[in-house]
Amino acid sequence: MKNTIKNEEIRRVLSVIVTNEDGVLSRISGLFAGRGYNIDSLTVAPVPDTDFSRLTIVTCGNERVLEQIVKQLHKLIPTYKVIESAEFVEKEMALVKIPLNEDFNGLDAMLKAYNGTIANSGENFIVVMVADNAKRIENFLKAVKKYNPIEMVRSGSVAMDI
Repeated sequence: MKNTIKNEEIRRVLSVIVTNEDGVLSRISGLFAGRGYNIDSLTVAPVPDTDFSRLTIVTCGNERVLEQIVKQLHKLIPTYKVIESAEFVEKEMALVKIPLNEDFNGLDAMLKAYNGTIANSGENFIVVMVADNAKRIENFLKAVKKYNPIEMVRSGSVAMDI
């Protein structure tokens, strides 16, 4: 009987602390591309008051692939630490531009439900912002379509181990 658990696709969040130097992002993305692994989301920011940056990488694969990714990340010289704990606080953000000629009935309740607010406005539109976990952002983006958005953008995940 074939072991299907080993081949099951798993979503994994990796927090990688690297030395903040030229070419690190290129080397990490090259590691993924060279082995045919996909990056679903990538967010990079400096760690305050240090010479390090944090990369939050969301990827999918079976256990063997994910194990290989972590091993390869550890081998890169600028990598200081790879955190692959399942215990993360993880958030994404989305911005949605909605024309002012829409009926906003229910929008306020929707924004409250998804940790959202009005982030900006113009002569003909408002921009709403929500921050939540990846699945809830996906649900919000489906639900907000009833307001006929002009544009929608979604960030990658940011995560912190707990």
